[in-house]
Amino acid sequence: MASENWLNQDFYKTLGVSEDASDADIKKAYRKLARKYHPDQHPGDTTAETKFKEVAEAYDVLSDKKQREEYDQIRKYGAAGFGGGGFPGGAGGFGGGGFPGGFSTGGGQNINIDDLLGGMFGGGGFGGGGFGGFQQAPPKGANLTAQTSITLQEAYNGHTLNVRGGDGNGVQVKIPAGIKDGQKVRMRGKGQPGPGGAGDLIVTVNVQKSSVFERDENDVIVRVPVTLEEAINGAVIKAPTLDGQGVKLRLAAGAPVGQKLRAKGRGFKTKTGTGNMLVITEVQLPTDLSDEAQEAFAKFVELAPQGDPREELMRKAGQ
Repeated sequence: MASENWLNQDFYKTLGVSEDASDADIKKAYRKLARKYHPDQHPGDTTAETKFKEVAEAYDVLSDKKQREEYDQIRKYGAAGFGGGGFPGGAGGFGGGGFPGGFSTGGGQNINIDDLLGGMFGGGGFGGGGFGGFQQAPPKGANLTAQTSITLQEAYNGHTLNVRGGDGNGVQVKIPAGIKDGQKVRMRGKGQPGPGGAGDLIVTVNVQKSSVFERDENDVIVRVPVTLEEAINGAVIKAPTLDGQGVKLRLAAGAPVGQKLRAKGRGFKTKTGTGNMLVITEVQLPTDLSDEAQEAFAKFVELAPQGDPREELMRKAGQ
C-alpha cells in the first residue's frame, strides 16, 4: 500500500495490538489472524479473503522497522498538522510568520515546515513535492510460486526440502507435520528481489497416495489381513504405522469381518487436533486345502451349521 493512504488505515487495530506492541506480539497476532481468515479455510468466502488481505497488509508494514517508523510519524504528524487546524493561524495551522516563516504552534514558536515534512516524507517539503502527496515506499519484488511432492509418511512426520528461490539459490523449506494435500507454505522474503525487498515464495505441497495407508481428515486408515483362526479364536495382531514403529491391538474372538480397531492418538497431529488410527481387519481364507483338510472342514461344517447369513438382510429388504 502506498504511504499516502496510511492516514486512513489503523494497522494496529487490524491486528488487535497496541501501538507499543513488540515485534513478537505483532507476529503472534498476525499468525493467529492469518490462520483464522486464510482462504484455504474459507473457500469462496470473499469477506474472509478481504480480511486476510487486510491482516497481511498490516503485518507487512508493522513488521518492517523502517515502514513502521514512517507509518507512526504519518499518523502522529499527518493527522495533527493537516487535519486538525487547516491553513488559518492558530494552534495546528499555518500562521504567524506565513509560509516562509514556518509553522505556528499558537504560542509564538515557529517550526521550519520544510525540516518537519522533509524528515517525514523523504526531504520533500514544499519545494520537493512532499506537501502535494506522500512519498511512496519502493515496491517489493513479485511473489513466486513453486510446487513440491512428498509422501504420506513425510506429511505425517514433517519434512524439510530445498526449493529454488527468486535469487536462484536453494531455499530450505520446512513442511509442517500434518500438512494436507494442496496446502501452501509461504517463505517470506524468498521471492523475486525488488527495491523495497524481496517478495515471498509460495510453495504448494502435493501429497502422494500410499498403497498401505489412507487419510480421512486427521485419522489414518489401514487394512490388515487376519487368518480364519485369528478371527475365530481372537489374537493380538500388529499393524503398521506411519511413524514406522507399528502398534499391537487385540482382536476379540469371533469378531465380525471388517472389525474396526482403534489406536488412539496415532493419527495426524495438526493445529486443529490429533487423529486416531483405524485398523480394519480383513479375514484371509485358506486356499489350496489338502484332501485331509477338506474332509476336516466338511466335518466342521457338519458339526457347526452355518445357516443362511443373508436371511435377516433379505427380511429387512422385504424380499
